[in-house]
Amino acid sequence: FFRFFCKCCAGPVREAFEMIRAARRLLAKMRVITVPFFQDNYAFIVVDEATKQGAVVDPADPQAVLSQLTPMGLSGWSVLTTHHHGDHSGGNAEIHELFPDVPIYGGRRDPIPALTHPVDEGQEFSIGGLRVKVLNSPCHTQGHVLYYVTDPANPREPGALFTGDTLFVAGCGRFFEGTAKDMYEAFRKIRALPPETKVYCGHEYTKSNLRFALSVEPDNSDARGKLDELQNVAISVPSTVGQELRINPFMRCDLKPLLNATRTSDPVQCLASLRELKNRF
Repeated sequence: FFRFFCKCCAGPVREAFEMIRAARRLLAKMRVITVPFFQDNYAFIVVDEATKQGAVVDPADPQAVLSQLTPMGLSGWSVLTTHHHGDHSGGNAEIHELFPDVPIYGGRRDPIPALTHPVDEGQEFSIGGLRVKVLNSPCHTQGHVLYYVTDPANPREPGALFTGDTLFVAGCGRFFEGTAKDMYEAFRKIRALPPETKVYCGHEYTKSNLRFALSVEPDNSDARGKLDELQNVAISVPSTVGQELRINPFMRCDLKPLLNATRTSDPVQCLASLRELKNRF
């Protein structure tokens, strides 16, 4: 009887455990909502579904973000600012006036409006059960930071990297307050992340970036395939770190095709030359 009982119940018990595991994964799941605004900007809402706490990344158009955030009924939220340019930080003062208790994070070395929580390289903090790690990326601005968000309760799920104007899909930001060496160092940090890490950038420049990528690396079938894939697509985020290593010439500046295209053996000089070429593209 015991053997018969075990055989009969093994399947249902297994299914019950799978359902429990699936429920835990669902509860722990990190959700990212993309909010387009202005001509080509992106803000993002990050939600920890388990605790109903969240954060908004670069909400320069507060009403565009709040129209989606408010109906969610989150128990708490914060602002993550990547850098001080107005199309990324321009909503901070209004948000601080409307919600004075909402924490506003931003790089310690950038003049971030309404900043309440200055952050620096390696610093970590929480969004509910999610963990946020700060990576300094000085170049586009001196105090530019990246936010790497992971779910410790669900380590198999890919993290999310919010890159502002440091890394775009198939491109990178201009070197307004730094050098090619600075940007190369920022890319070194990004390369060290798991390849499945999702990349959420601050602007929709992807099609133009891919056309430039193919002008300097015409045999890159991944870049060509991605451009074909996006012909009728308006929103190209998220990318992944792995995809950027295949299609982004600025992330590939240590590879022979790009070194040859820029007539140098130095990856940093290659990066500088690529940025100059893109500026005139």
